[in-house]
Amino acid sequence: MPHPDPTVFDAILAGELPCHRVLEDEHVLAFLDIQPLSRGHVLVIPKQRAAFLHELDEEHAAALGRALPRVARAVREVTGCEDYNVLQNNGAPAHQAVFHVHFHVIPRVGTEGLGIGWQPSALEDGQELASSLRDALAAEVQA
Repeated sequence: MPHPDPTVFDAILAGELPCHRVLEDEHVLAFLDIQPLSRGHVLVIPKQRAAFLHELDEEHAAALGRALPRVARAVREVTGCEDYNVLQNNGAPAHQAVFHVHFHVIPRVGTEGLGIGWQPSALEDGQELASSLRDALAAEVQA
């Protein structure tokens, strides 16, 4: 379900705010982040208004899947970076600030780029959890 409040991305898609376009087709727009973590930081957004990844229709999700590798290759070529992060957040507790699905392609050069902490834990109930996830996916297909 779309977030009720318009976002800055709605204004960009409507042509009300400018952006530095990198890639655009009928389903996706990619543009430079105006507050980049490193040179070449690109945002890739669907043209469908959806706050969370799970809300996207199949067409827009597939278009994002096609666009992301293309943008990543261009970012590597133009910036000269070998390494990069692709980041996508869902919900405020997961650090989402703009409630329109968006992916960040962030070049990592030296200390420039995304710095993250990772605190892994042990997988305790892998067999049961995997079975529950398979059941949820099967139910989605039948719905």
